[in-house]
Amino acid sequence: MRPPRHDIAAPPFPEGTEWVGGPPPRLERALVDAPALVHFFDFAQLNCLRALPYLRAWRQRYSPHGLTVIGVHSPRFGFTRDAAAVEAALPRLEIGWPVAVDARLAIWRDYGCRGWPSLFLWGRGGALRWYHLGEGEYEATEREIQAALGDAPSGGWPSALEPVRPGDEAGAEVIAPTPEIVPGESLERPWSPGPGEDALSADYEAGGAYAALAGEGELRLALDAAAPEPIEIAHPGLHALAEHPMHQRHHLELRADAGLQIYSLQFAPAPSG
Repeated sequence: MRPPRHDIAAPPFPEGTEWVGGPPPRLERALVDAPALVHFFDFAQLNCLRALPYLRAWRQRYSPHGLTVIGVHSPRFGFTRDAAAVEAALPRLEIGWPVAVDARLAIWRDYGCRGWPSLFLWGRGGALRWYHLGEGEYEATEREIQAALGDAPSGGWPSALEPVRPGDEAGAEVIAPTPEIVPGESLERPWSPGPGEDALSADYEAGGAYAALAGEGELRLALDAAAPEPIEIAHPGLHALAEHPMHQRHHLELRADAGLQIYSLQFAPAPSG
């Protein structure tokens, strides 16, 4: 959406900010001649990962015309604060731009973020042109990027990206999924198998189910009445449990090796079937 004022300036990144994935950008210098897109995310948060295909495509399309893309990793979970874990996640997520490690949420507070992901488009000269909190508004965001870049190349700007998912299409009626389940009752305290509690089960309605977890080992998923299927977990992050083309209702049961810690179960929105 457009900001309430035209003179909101880009906050500088705090001195001493740790960067991964590339050299620290000089935001104030970059904004002299071209716009910048700043994306706040957590590598284990479903909403953030669903927005990444658009970020990657916009960077490929518009960085040759001057757009700078910058990531800010503001952790939502206890296990996503570690800079080494953030750096290791970037190749898996195909993030090829510099990312600030905002472990203490200092940049998050400076920007006034209220959820994941958060996206800010700063125009040439450093004033805020556009921002969006959460998923969606991809076509409108791309149009604002084009407008911020100024004169179109010969042949004009390309058409907006095709929607990645049916639910991203303009006018799509998407059903809200089952709310996130935090089995340890805190995003700082995970659930792990123990005596008398070796399984985690839940009913859900969504277009998919995902687990944010740390550790390594085998996760065994039983969906509805099906036999359990093993899922090998080799790194911390968000892992798909089940993905559906439309909004569906299911029951899942998880059993995990002792080395795994489950922080949350997250569910994807989707159109009705």
